[in-house]
Amino acid sequence: MCAGTIEPRHLYRDLILDHGRRPRNLGRLQRPSHRAEGDNPVCGDRLTLFLRLEDEVIREIGLEVRACAICTASASMMSELVKGGAKTEALECASAFKALMAGQEPATHLGDLLSLSAVRQFPSRIKCAELAWHALEAALAGSKSMVTTEEVGS
Repeated sequence: MCAGTIEPRHLYRDLILDHGRRPRNLGRLQRPSHRAEGDNPVCGDRLTLFLRLEDEVIREIGLEVRACAICTASASMMSELVKGGAKTEALECASAFKALMAGQEPATHLGDLLSLSAVRQFPSRIKCAELAWHALEAALAGSKSMVTTEEVGS
């Protein structure tokens, strides 16, 4: 390794820490069109996801998160990826992220979320990384019940 070169694993770690410490899109939306709550009882992660869709496009997204750094970072990165995109694209990203967590090659470009692939080395933490994605799917489906990682089979 050349002097001054940063290894990718350090960049990924720094990216996860940054999103975990300073999550993007924090806050409750005024009059969201879609909403979902998520709970991971194993780790204690809880989040509420707020969406405002117009013409099947996610115009605004808001997060309330009380969770570990991995869950918070995943929710933050997810919010950046899907904001401004079509509902169908967001659902494709959710499927791709869950495939990544299962050790498969994602069919969709996930950008910074690829940094969370290291979580696969710690199976109990996969639920932390996936919680926001399950909440996104529930919100877009119009589900009114809380999503828990124990029910979705992560």
